[in-house]
Amino acid sequence: MAPSHLSVREMREDEKPLVLEMLKAGVKDTENRVALHALTRPPALLLLAAASSGLRFVLASFALALLLPVFLAVAAMKLGLRARWGSLPPPGGLGGPWVAVRGSGDVCGVLALAPGTNAGDGARVTRLSVSRWHRRRGVGRRLVAFAESRARAWAGGMGEPRARLVVPVAVAAWGLAGLLEGCGYQAEEGWGCMGYTLVREFSKDL
Repeated sequence: MAPSHLSVREMREDEKPLVLEMLKAGVKDTENRVALHALTRPPALLLLAAASSGLRFVLASFALALLLPVFLAVAAMKLGLRARWGSLPPPGGLGGPWVAVRGSGDVCGVLALAPGTNAGDGARVTRLSVSRWHRRRGVGRRLVAFAESRARAWAGGMGEPRARLVVPVAVAAWGLAGLLEGCGYQAEEGWGCMGYTLVREFSKDL
């Protein structure tokens, strides 16, 4: 998509339902892969097996005892991901959320930022989603470039010694990870469960 055909501005009130649906769709694209990655790790398999064995003494159905822990674990993980990335962000110190808009007025991407928790942490991307109809067309790169410009401006205004942007990425979101690596971001330690990473953090000094 030509840069002249795409602009980034703050979200309007009447665009909230559309942006919310876009965020939910973005989470749905990765939540199953994240759940599969997490629940096929050896510690998770061991815990599921132990839970199934315990339920066999309570439930009369072997199949139910086998499947119920898996279903509950997947449901809990999906709810956690949707609560973290599939909802509208609270108002932050960096303004926004912002939307990427085509020349025709169609909203095709959303971005939200927040300050880091500690001094020197820089800014963090809290929401980044692109409509599936507009992926691979430069919308993601345009939003990342806009986030970098906002992070620089915020760091300068706050007197921070350096400008830095951190983008958390689910372990199964290979497309976003590749986009960030192509923009010069470096993968850092993220967070997860039982010693396995579920979310990686990509950072870049601006």
